[in-house]
Amino acid sequence: MNLQDPALFRNAALIDGDWIGRPDMAVTNPATGEVLGQLPDCSADETRLAITAAERAMVEWRSRTHAQRADILMRWYQLMIDNTEDLAQILTAEQGKPLSESRTEVAYGASFVRWFAEEARRINGKIIPSPVAGKKIFAMKEPVGVCAIITPWNFPIAMITRKVAPGLAAGCTMVVKPSDFTPYSALALGVLAERAGIPAGVLNILTGKPEAIGAALTASPVVRKLSFTGSTRIGALLAEQCAPTLKRLSLELGGNAPFVVFDDADLEAAVEGAMVSKFRNGGQTCVCANRIMVQSGIHDAFVAALAAKVDALTVGPGTEPDVAIGPMINTAAIDKINAHVADALDKGATRATRARSLPVQYADPVVLAGARPDMRLAGEETFGPVAPIFRFETEAEALELANGTPFGLAAYFYTRDMARAFRFGEALEFGMVGLNTGALSHEVSPFGGMKTSGLGREGAQEGIEEYLETKAFHFGGL
Repeated sequence: MNLQDPALFRNAALIDGDWIGRPDMAVTNPATGEVLGQLPDCSADETRLAITAAERAMVEWRSRTHAQRADILMRWYQLMIDNTEDLAQILTAEQGKPLSESRTEVAYGASFVRWFAEEARRINGKIIPSPVAGKKIFAMKEPVGVCAIITPWNFPIAMITRKVAPGLAAGCTMVVKPSDFTPYSALALGVLAERAGIPAGVLNILTGKPEAIGAALTASPVVRKLSFTGSTRIGALLAEQCAPTLKRLSLELGGNAPFVVFDDADLEAAVEGAMVSKFRNGGQTCVCANRIMVQSGIHDAFVAALAAKVDALTVGPGTEPDVAIGPMINTAAIDKINAHVADALDKGATRATRARSLPVQYADPVVLAGARPDMRLAGEETFGPVAPIFRFETEAEALELANGTPFGLAAYFYTRDMARAFRFGEALEFGMVGLNTGALSHEVSPFGGMKTSGLGREGAQEGIEEYLETKAFHFGGL
């Protein structure tokens, strides 16, 4: 990395304004295996120190006016924009995605900081007419308290800003645990947050393995909220650990998104939407199209068009020009992708794209025709550049296939029949639905799922409500 500001790359955790360096844990570049640096594997004791710092800092932070907090967040936003290239370089080095996508993620992550800076000025209560004379009732909005934030490796900047910005805007303080695969993006954001004027203890960033840190966060009665993005299995475990202290939870968990294409769809638009949804970040997104369902009348044309576009994708290190698919995050991810493809081929699927010979850290982007519900990739998230195509005949069959999953995060469908658009869209059991679009994540829109895909919403006005308590304040003697 040739950073314009090398100070953004910190080999240290951030606790109460102090940068704590210790070479406990190596972080590697998934494209090369090169060790990027060494970071502390923070202990339970250090986690408790961060919680205490956040509790202490909250007294002053929550007392600031909404406008003061908004101004600091706007400075943080501008610093992110001004340092886009360095942030993108760090992100690509530790996560692997193409630089073009990293730059887009920086802008996307910054958009949440700006949005919630604006929302900070609009945290309003209300006056409720009292049924009793001489009395008034105020419904007041107050910060939840100290919040624990646990973020994944696939969007290491956006997942932090989407959670931290609304909490800071509401007056909460944060203890952040980024993925041990991608901690440097979080630490760079911490440097910029300090420069923006966020006081010591308000934002703490703990590096290390999740077990000790997570256990201390969930056990602490001081931590009043936990926000987590990751697998349903880990989300359920965290919910269980948080139950004794009845923490508020925001859980953005697994997905198994259907992408349904009806015969009357715009073929070119549907193929382009599938490319956007399926192959962004190499398919390593919770909302990517996991099951592509195409009606029989358009099926063959869709498969041919999609396969041609996938064959044209360039695979390689994210720093090289024109690369569309970077390395997968680790060998476990590669093994799962390969197992899903092998299982599908063994059960009768056929490869519609060319086979490539790639280094072990890369997954071959593939379109598989003839996918069926009994294949592993139909019931599990592949989390890689694998596009299985399921053929269907009727709308009722498509709806049964689409909803036939315990997950309910995102769904997409393409049709030009507006009656079907409303009918089918309302019948889909998912928290987010895209009609004739493969993109549905914006700072102005609520993001979250149903069923085992989680609890709560991020982004939009709903995002800041997750960090606010409502207090009913009764005035008598008036």
